[in-house]
Amino acid sequence: MRIPDVLVAKVFEPLWDLYEGSERLRVYRKLRRRQFGPRAELETRRSARLRIVAAHAAARSPFWRARFAKAGIDPAQVRGIADLASLPLLTKADVREHLDDLIAPGHGGGELVAARTGGSTGTALLVYCDRRGVQRRAGAALLADTWSGWRLGGPVAAVWGNPHAPSTWKGRLRRLLKDRSIQLDTMKLDGPAVEEFADRWRSLRPTLLYGHAHSIYLLATMLRERGIRLRPEGVVATSMMLLDHERKVIEEVFDVPATNRYGCEEVSLIACECERHAGLHLNEEHVWVEVLRDDGSPCAPGEDGRIVVTDLTNFGMPMLRYEVGDRGVLAAEPCPCGRPTALLAAVTGRVADFLVAEDGSRVAGISLIENTLTRLPGLEQMQIVQTRRDVVDVNLVEGEGYAGDTERDLVAALRDALGAGVDVRLHPVDAIAREPSGKYRFSICRIAGGDSDV
Repeated sequence: MRIPDVLVAKVFEPLWDLYEGSERLRVYRKLRRRQFGPRAELETRRSARLRIVAAHAAARSPFWRARFAKAGIDPAQVRGIADLASLPLLTKADVREHLDDLIAPGHGGGELVAARTGGSTGTALLVYCDRRGVQRRAGAALLADTWSGWRLGGPVAAVWGNPHAPSTWKGRLRRLLKDRSIQLDTMKLDGPAVEEFADRWRSLRPTLLYGHAHSIYLLATMLRERGIRLRPEGVVATSMMLLDHERKVIEEVFDVPATNRYGCEEVSLIACECERHAGLHLNEEHVWVEVLRDDGSPCAPGEDGRIVVTDLTNFGMPMLRYEVGDRGVLAAEPCPCGRPTALLAAVTGRVADFLVAEDGSRVAGISLIENTLTRLPGLEQMQIVQTRRDVVDVNLVEGEGYAGDTERDLVAALRDALGAGVDVRLHPVDAIAREPSGKYRFSICRIAGGDSDV
């Protein structure tokens, strides 16, 4: 029997936050109250947070202390992002090369929480956030989830790679009373897996479907082919670009609007559509987003540029003017919903191909990255190119710790995902060639039945 959603929302969720000493729900409620507030008050809060983060970074982090000094910036005088214009952009290479110096001792946010990501660029990256920052991020994500039509306390179905099964009594209790979720592994997105997922759905009756945009699209097509009807109250598509034709299919199959969300592991939620679907609301309470031309000047609304983010919540490892690696376009007009936050009209630089397994099933490239690059030592960067169903070429940049075991485990992981008979050919390279957009595609399928033009 499913625990009533209202009991989870009103009892188990608050009790769990109290048990963990988390401010997640407090942040969620505060953001919910403020979401339609005056723009001027939002700007005042943002400016104050930016000044505090900048001062903290310059005082506590050796990396930022040196950068502020070289740029001639007095953190106490920072009032807006324009005051940091002479601060060089923080790149992924900076994070990898100066990780220890980016940490800010005495951040006051509790222990640091690590995250390792391959992201949409296929580049291995280790980042940290203080625990309070993680809780604040979770609160913002909860609010964005409700814009899809989902309500706090409802069960969740995720279409994601590498499903996590709780191994401790605490984890199992949390899943039973609070999280209440099922997952469809994008690494094995085939007919039997989809039918099993549908069976588990009927038992739990999730009210939110969340996952990789293209993976949700594939699930929708497979459900339609099988005549299976699943009815969530909200669908949140993230991690990949949500293409128009995919959105149409998703909305037809699940009979609810698809909510497009944009974020990254390094700073969490960046932007999300509301119920009006007129663009992606920037998470301006927690991040300050710039869209820049290649010369570093700000783009005008409607102009495509590089997305740069300053995190206003992470005091453990301050991320100031961080170049995410994606491109986007700011909207010229505000959202008709009445919320004062600025809008991204589109994220234009995030593309991921699916590969084709030996048995004809499709495998998410992003899931292969999550299950190899972020888990195996010595892999700095990689790109998978498939020219035949039984052949994949892997261009890889070796890093510290790369060894024969890495090669063996990488080949084994790819064969496990694509088929035991697949010929995996490794090609060490100095760097991965980039696309004209400034990024490169980490997964490229050049055979019929793949998604080479997605």
